[in-house]
Amino acid sequence: MAGREILADFPAGGPRGSWPAEEKAAELTAQGQPATVRMDLDSDRFLVVRAGER
Repeated sequence: MAGREILADFPAGGPRGSWPAEEKAAELTAQGQPATVRMDLDSDRFLVVRAGER
């Protein structure tokens, strides 16, 4: 994940039916800051990053 600006991060083991990373990405996008979710396997976390970053 080097070089990627992380806007938020969430543990992968959230409650069933809960998608906090996706909700945060949608909230940021609605506020004009396009964001998407990526999985960091090394840390077992979902990362919210700027949309378009790899």
